[in-house]
Amino acid sequence: MVTVGNLSIFFGSRALFAGVGFFIGPRERIGLVGKNGAGKSTLLKTLAGIQKPNEGSVALARGTTVGYLAQEMPHAENRSVYEEAASAFEEIQRMHDRMDELTQIISTHEDYTSDDYSKKLEEMEFVSHRLELLEGANIEEKIEKVLKGLGFTHSDLSRPLREFSGGWKMRVELGKILLQNPDLLLLDEPTNHLDIESIGWLEEFLVDYPGSIVLISHDRTFLDHVTNRTIEISKGKIYDYKFSYSKYIVQRSEEIERQEAAARNQQKYIDDTQKLIDKFRAKNNKASFAQSLIKKLDKLDRIEVDEFEGTRVRIQFPPAPHAGKVILEGSGLGKAYGDLRLFRGLDMMISRGDKIALLGKNGVGKSTLLRMIMRQEAHEGEFKGGYSVNVGYYAQNQSDELDGNKTVFETIDDEAVGEIRKGVRNLLGSFLFSGDDVDKKVKVLSGGEKARLALCKLLLQPYNFLVLDEPTNHLDLASKDVLKEALKRYDGTLLVVSHDRDFLDGLTHTIYEIMPDRLRVWPGGVKDFLREKKAESIAAFEANKKGMPDARPKAVEVPKDHASSASTLSREEQKEIEKQRKKREQQVQKLETEIARAEQEIKRLDGVIAALDYSDTEKSQAELHRYAEAKSQLDALYAQWSEMAEES
Repeated sequence: MVTVGNLSIFFGSRALFAGVGFFIGPRERIGLVGKNGAGKSTLLKTLAGIQKPNEGSVALARGTTVGYLAQEMPHAENRSVYEEAASAFEEIQRMHDRMDELTQIISTHEDYTSDDYSKKLEEMEFVSHRLELLEGANIEEKIEKVLKGLGFTHSDLSRPLREFSGGWKMRVELGKILLQNPDLLLLDEPTNHLDIESIGWLEEFLVDYPGSIVLISHDRTFLDHVTNRTIEISKGKIYDYKFSYSKYIVQRSEEIERQEAAARNQQKYIDDTQKLIDKFRAKNNKASFAQSLIKKLDKLDRIEVDEFEGTRVRIQFPPAPHAGKVILEGSGLGKAYGDLRLFRGLDMMISRGDKIALLGKNGVGKSTLLRMIMRQEAHEGEFKGGYSVNVGYYAQNQSDELDGNKTVFETIDDEAVGEIRKGVRNLLGSFLFSGDDVDKKVKVLSGGEKARLALCKLLLQPYNFLVLDEPTNHLDLASKDVLKEALKRYDGTLLVVSHDRDFLDGLTHTIYEIMPDRLRVWPGGVKDFLREKKAESIAAFEANKKGMPDARPKAVEVPKDHASSASTLSREEQKEIEKQRKKREQQVQKLETEIARAEQEIKRLDGVIAALDYSDTEKSQAELHRYAEAKSQLDALYAQWSEMAEES
């Protein structure tokens, strides 16, 4: 479908890519990975035809359509959400117009054996197939399904884009591309602006997507769920693996270890040879031998160890100073921007040592609540800070707050105090800033480098309460892992907003779900939260569908009017009714016992599913199939119970 041949792209004298090539076939699921600055976004732009290579080519099969989602895009501010999403179907009108033209041309064509006639027939076949794909379902239904999956409510659809944040605008752009149903989807960090529930919806959508997908993501779980092939970019080369991210990491780590071992052995050979050269080069009778050794070294191909995402920053937060048992209390908290109400009546309490994830749908006010805690936002209600609390804050746009005209070294050195100032270069080195890197101006750094520098500033003084708003944005996967491990070792209190499930898993032990009218507390980790939310949604659906107040059936009661009507029946009829009633009661009791067992099995399987390694496709598919069968069995039992309840 797409062939990349001998592709080279240069930035000045630096080769971003040098003679790389690969093929993208139908229904491919490719994760594009590599360190920040390796050229992932540039490669996507090249595949999309936005950037031209210096050498080589990108060849698309005839009629292949491409959809590209960049990290930043212009938006039609005055269009409504629905109107902008509907613009995805402008292609349909163009296709109909072209079909009319082709029909006219072919009907009046005189030479049926000409190449031109054959080409027009081929084009008509392609246009017809494309229209069939685009018109396969009701357009309004398609638009609403995609937009609601991405988190928009029905009332949002008529609102103009200018009323939404940049993240929500990007959701509309993503929705447009999904609605266009291109043969090749190119997605650059599609989950950056999605909440956890919307990421789950997007995963399911992409797994079933009929075309091919190439995506960049720093979300390990998302990559494992969606992709089955991984292409790594490193030092202008590409490394192609026929499996998803987790298996790729294992395979690549083993390769790097072998490279390092080979490089060490080669270096030993070079050192030993150099000793011989130094020993014999001054002796007349050995000079020719020394020269031959020098030529050997000159011809030697030096083994170069690849740059790998496993190259890690080294983060260790300073010990947290002692604080009181209560870190923060909030009561009656509310926030509105004019007529737009985010939330009201929120109460919260954070205790020393808590590790809390603040979750909620985009736009509900997570970042706003964090700014309120930091006294950066006016609000309703009040906060009471605890004894000796010292807060370290990382804002979602923290890297934008850095002074672009300062160097990397100056950024840290100007704020470092005491003993830590003596080790600024070592501190920067632990964040992968070394050599000439420390003298770079901040304004020329990549997004990932700025994020690392902003995190580095958090280590300049000890805090006992860290408030972090999307700290993993722009970090590569290896850096995210190190940050997570450092936060797990951190002995202070943590409140973090993140949409990255893998990052939160095992890091936090309490979920605060922010809602318009309250702050709901969920004990447990993010996987427990997501599992409960899904179960809660299914239960609510079943309750409405069956007319039951709860998903779990309750004991059947005999109708109150049964006794009064019994007096009009014969003795035999009453006996038969009583017999049937007892029989139904026994059947209901049996069903309830089976339902209880089925629910226990579902609970057990929930634990199995939560611990699955999705890189082991065969095992995970078997367990997921077993889980689906158990759910179907439980649904069937509920249906039987409902019928019995209605008969009673």
